[in-house]
Amino acid sequence: MPHYGTLRDYRFTDADEATDVRGSKVYGFGDEKLGKIDDIVFDHSTGHIYYVVVDTGGWLSSNKFIVPPEALRPSVDHEGDYRVDLTQDQIESLPPYNESDLESEEKWADYNGRYRSQWEAKPIMHRVATDRNITPTTQQQIDAGSGTLPTSSEEETVSDVTPMRTEASMGVDPSGPSRRWNTFEDRLRQRREEIISVCPTCKSSPASETASERERDRRKAS
Repeated sequence: MPHYGTLRDYRFTDADEATDVRGSKVYGFGDEKLGKIDDIVFDHSTGHIYYVVVDTGGWLSSNKFIVPPEALRPSVDHEGDYRVDLTQDQIESLPPYNESDLESEEKWADYNGRYRSQWEAKPIMHRVATDRNITPTTQQQIDAGSGTLPTSSEEETVSDVTPMRTEASMGVDPSGPSRRWNTFEDRLRQRREEIISVCPTCKSSPASETASERERDRRKAS
């Protein structure tokens, strides 16, 4: 069974420090600052990232919340930071995140099930069986404070407007948030064994081997 954990105090080498996404700010609807990326929840046996942990700085009673990494997008307005299509009210409706739940497979499975059910139940959040967020309607954005209804004249010209800075263009730059996230994932997988070497569960479990390593051993034996 997969074992999930966090990076906690682990720090990458100086050469890779710039790719570490921890510390990046996260914004929601209406450019509302939700917090900073504090950690990640990942599968210790593969290095696959399942959640990003965001520290709210105190506005949320549980102080931290989690979001699936595919829900993060580069922030167009804040270089090097990210956005997620959530409001504070929506975050407060999610099951409170408690890092200690990761220490128990039963507790984490229960929490993960409740969280995913809540996430998929919100049409503004996540479509079941896909990795894409549903784009909120104009009215939903207005209700969240991040949009306005266009006038008839604006409706005629809006299709001719080309934004100066787009999410796609931000990912091209090696230092952009999209490329930075990809590099961060690569570094995590490369240093997985070093990271989990201090994990008591992984040290005593054969699950610390990756699927590819197990497949390689199986082929050698056959």
